[in-house]
Amino acid sequence: MSMINQEHIVLTGCWILYGVFHSVLAAPWFKKAVERLVGACNFRYYRLWYNCFAALTLIALLVYQFSVPSTRLFYTAWPVLALSILLCIGGLVIMASCIRKYFANLSGLDVLKDKQQTPVLEQDGLHAYVRHPLFSGTLLFVWSLFFIFPLFSNLIACVILTVYTLIGVVFEERKLVDEFGESYKTYSQTTPGLVPFLRKFNRIKTT
Repeated sequence: MSMINQEHIVLTGCWILYGVFHSVLAAPWFKKAVERLVGACNFRYYRLWYNCFAALTLIALLVYQFSVPSTRLFYTAWPVLALSILLCIGGLVIMASCIRKYFANLSGLDVLKDKQQTPVLEQDGLHAYVRHPLFSGTLLFVWSLFFIFPLFSNLIACVILTVYTLIGVVFEERKLVDEFGESYKTYSQTTPGLVPFLRKFNRIKTT
């Protein structure tokens, strides 16, 4: 029996399409086009609608992924399994911490407040170790989860999410340089992008 079946091909296509749509909808050129179309007053709700769309499509994609019959690639030895569970919890805690701190801004709900928050360059807490802790926590979570449930369908998701995240970091870096200028460039020279303590091999160019 072949490891790859039609459902895996469909699943791969769905994850790629999700990443493409997510990237296009977040691209500055697309947002500027939408702003010209709907006007500045209505555009301030764009992030809220964007995140609702992203969340609903992600839920639908995950439901489909978990319904796909898939081959188990290997059996995880118990020491690796125990470590994976700990790292998975760690990744989840990092993600939850970041989402909790920036929930209003990330979700777009800050637009419902009378006074929106002014962007601040965060350099303390988790940001003292990596510039993008939410991305780091996400990758740690999904790869640890793969070693807990080493299914081929989960490997597909992990690989595509990793590629998408690395591409997303590049665009995020450009946006942060435009927003904070020299302050962010200085910060990027002293703090790794995704992996703590690997500054030399983890520096992401901002120019």
